[in-house]
Amino acid sequence: MKALLLAGGLGTRLRPLTEHLPKPMAPVVNRPWLEHLILHLKSQGISEFVIAVKHNADVIRRYFEDGSKFGVRIEYSQEPELLGTAGAIKHAEQLLTDRFIVVNADIINHVELVPLLEFHQTNGALVTIGLTEVDDPSHYGVVLQTMSGRIVRFVEKPPRHAAPSNRINAGIYVMEKEALKWIPAGREVSIERETFPTLIRKGFPVYGWLVRGYWLDMGTLDRYLALHRDVLDGKCALQLSYPEQKEGIWTGADVDISDDVTLVPPVVIGNGVKIGHGCVVGPYAVLGDKVTVESGSACSHSVALPGARLESNRTIRNAIFGQDFFVEVQPPVYAVNKKVVQR
Repeated sequence: MKALLLAGGLGTRLRPLTEHLPKPMAPVVNRPWLEHLILHLKSQGISEFVIAVKHNADVIRRYFEDGSKFGVRIEYSQEPELLGTAGAIKHAEQLLTDRFIVVNADIINHVELVPLLEFHQTNGALVTIGLTEVDDPSHYGVVLQTMSGRIVRFVEKPPRHAAPSNRINAGIYVMEKEALKWIPAGREVSIERETFPTLIRKGFPVYGWLVRGYWLDMGTLDRYLALHRDVLDGKCALQLSYPEQKEGIWTGADVDISDDVTLVPPVVIGNGVKIGHGCVVGPYAVLGDKVTVESGSACSHSVALPGARLESNRTIRNAIFGQDFFVEVQPPVYAVNKKVVQR
């Protein structure tokens, strides 16, 4: 069985972070989210992938190539124009197996696949939609189900008071290839507003399953920071790129950190990072490869992208910054880890 990863979106609400990057290539603890996703799916037993690409497709192709360096096989489906979720699936039809899994790579889906696949097979479903529960479903596609899990109604972005449930489409589907007969080719097609309602109306077995694991719509800069906090708190168990040198301190190679630097866990420090005298880094600071923090500065609750420089005697908090941009974010209130490591 193959996995189709939908990676064609622009990610406009994550600008300037995604100004020249496809949204799934946004770095999450110093590794592209799409790489985290592929490695996670590989750990769940999937080794063959089709990546549907559109904007800045060469960034993805150059990074992953044929997938061999990640121990998987990758093919690409290049959209000639934005085709919507269902249109992108239809466009990749010739590359897909009789049963396949679709994952919206714009969404942080770090979930268990085996129960979802078993539920799909047990019920003889044509489509099984992975579901998650949210407090406010008004920004999402909402489902109404029978006791058996069969979906009887699909409502796109209803007002909160009128939502039939708080279960929403998590952006992950198990599909039989037969379902693609009901997706028109060559035009933009919404899977939530057109395809799923059509299948349900025609009486096909469309089911929903509440997935287990971590889920987050990484659609805004404050959620991007929230994701990093969740990873560093262990709520989202991503594999970090560097060894944990001390509790809550992950450090790459060839770092240059002055002896009087204070590290407040959790902190991730990339390869080739330089931190000058008297700096305080953390808590919840992620420094990308070759970041420079000049003397007397402090950085917490922030993400510094590769090559960024923090000038002397500056204090930043709740920020995302790179070589050519700096954005302050107002995230929700959260607890602070007070543990300190003095170098």
